[in-house]
Amino acid sequence: MRTTAPSDFRYTLVVRNLHNRQSLPHISQKSNRPALLAQYYFSYDSWLQMNAKLQVMKFGGTSVGDAACIRRSAQIVANASREYRVAVVVSAISGVTNCLIDTAHQARRGDREAGKTLAGALRQQHFDALTALVADGTARRRVECRVEEILAEGSRLYEGTALLRELTPRTLDAICSLGERLCAPIFSAALAGMGVSSVSVEATDLIVTDSFHGGAEPQAAATRERSQARVNPLLQAGQVPVVTGFIGATVDGVLTTLGRGGSDYSATILGAALDADEIIIWTDVEGVLTADPRLVSEARTIPEISYREAAELAYFGAKVLHPKTLRPVLPAGIPVWIRNSFAADKPGTKITQQGRSIGGGVKALTAIRDVALISVGGPGIVGVPDVVGRTFSTTAQLRAEVLLISQSSSQNDICFIVNKAHSQATLDALRLEFAQDLAHQVVDHITMDPNIAIVAVVGENMRGTPGVAGRTFHCLGRVGVNIIAIAQGSSETNISFVVSDEAVRSALLATHREFGLGKS
Repeated sequence: MRTTAPSDFRYTLVVRNLHNRQSLPHISQKSNRPALLAQYYFSYDSWLQMNAKLQVMKFGGTSVGDAACIRRSAQIVANASREYRVAVVVSAISGVTNCLIDTAHQARRGDREAGKTLAGALRQQHFDALTALVADGTARRRVECRVEEILAEGSRLYEGTALLRELTPRTLDAICSLGERLCAPIFSAALAGMGVSSVSVEATDLIVTDSFHGGAEPQAAATRERSQARVNPLLQAGQVPVVTGFIGATVDGVLTTLGRGGSDYSATILGAALDADEIIIWTDVEGVLTADPRLVSEARTIPEISYREAAELAYFGAKVLHPKTLRPVLPAGIPVWIRNSFAADKPGTKITQQGRSIGGGVKALTAIRDVALISVGGPGIVGVPDVVGRTFSTTAQLRAEVLLISQSSSQNDICFIVNKAHSQATLDALRLEFAQDLAHQVVDHITMDPNIAIVAVVGENMRGTPGVAGRTFHCLGRVGVNIIAIAQGSSETNISFVVSDEAVRSALLATHREFGLGKS
């Protein structure tokens, strides 16, 4: 937190702000105090650098999608660095991570040329961006050497995968990390070209995680220690660290990733570790919207939203945030902004502990598609011990995330929803677990419906607003949307219901209009 400047700085403050020495009786045109003034300037700059607020900014793939996007994003950082200390987290250039993953699977099938072809394409793409952004030849060649080192590492990973025809989770993490590692030095060089002192930093030196590849969990204490030791000296020296998003490393230094979309998560992990004053997620939308604008044209930006509401929306499919993003900032209450790097003048959405009421209880809607409903049921399961425990322990062993659970009061049927990517494996595992119960018809069926979607109605103030559920289901009935299952948590922050996939747009439109979410 910024403290009050010592009184000795009054000379410099007035000179800087008014640009008029004659306004100061102590420093007049006749006074000859250049040495003292220089001392004040130096001391104040040092004091300001030490005490300025810290912003952690994250730029997503579209915000660094090409040279023009990187320049625009770097200018945002440069502007902010005049007033704040700034640390930056960057994603890979848009589309690069998908290409890296697709090529990894080609290599797994024995294609030894796929990695070489991709390395050539990535070299051209990143060198073109670098040429457009960095005029200084020496600085450009330094970054080009780093890009070549990273691409050579990637080529070896692809060659080994093709040779063994095996793609381990650890190898896939290393391959997926290449995009961020290529982008960060270029972004840092772009800042340097604007006169902002900057250094590229690998997140493997900062974020300590467990050893689960593909979705590692950060270790807060170790991350805090390493981040402060590495980043604070850079900030105190007036430099802007540009950190690779999405990745971390185990205590032993083995590279891991935080899961797809994990750069948002990286930003809040780093922000919490450095005690940032605020975190800004720069993306390609103007904040958190009341609904998906591709499905609801009347959707609008929400000015302020609570942690709980934003977490519910992220969990239930809103793409603006990674579902785990807000976990690190909850204890400290650090505000998180969602803003549009293509419209930096727009305020975006502020996410805080309390949020702000907009009336009516409901604040936003979201939907998850590409999910499947699995049902375990039959009259015989009423007396079967631990059906629920066996069902979900089996699911947990596959690390399949359960998005919604609904159970009839008679206990005849348990249904839950998982991502479609995990649905078949979950179904097979449950049928194996309950094989004897199915054979003796104690369990009547274990079935899957892949043509469904979850719609969530979210709002912190729903708990104090009577009739929200009634109005929701009444408006759905009016437009003929059939509800397959319903779930509501005890927090009353959301009401979730399951509909057929083709009914999602109708359900969102009807509910959005019922609660007047399109109004300014």
